[in-house]
Amino acid sequence: MQQQNEFFKRVYKVVRKIPYGKVTTYGSIAKYLGAAKSARMVGYAMNSAHARPDIPAHRVVNRIGLLTGKHHFGGIKTMQQLLEVEGHVIIDDQIQHFDAVFWNPNA
Repeated sequence: MQQQNEFFKRVYKVVRKIPYGKVTTYGSIAKYLGAAKSARMVGYAMNSAHARPDIPAHRVVNRIGLLTGKHHFGGIKTMQQLLEVEGHVIIDDQIQHFDAVFWNPNA
């Protein structure tokens, strides 16, 4: 449990760095943390962070820009609404122009 808590804290630190108007992926965060095969654990960390206003969990999506974590936001459209406020266009739960708005923590 201690190891998981430390991993989650490291994930949150990265997520707080995602610029307004940008998104990143579970896998990119995992790779940045040196745990490339731990994208699912990043997802678990995000599931625990949706109610925390200091962590912009809505900016973390799957590898093709799908809002796979949307059901964790307390409202089926909440994640989409938060992203749209930041200027994202979303059609069928997928961020449009994903390459243009992707933020790579490894860069």
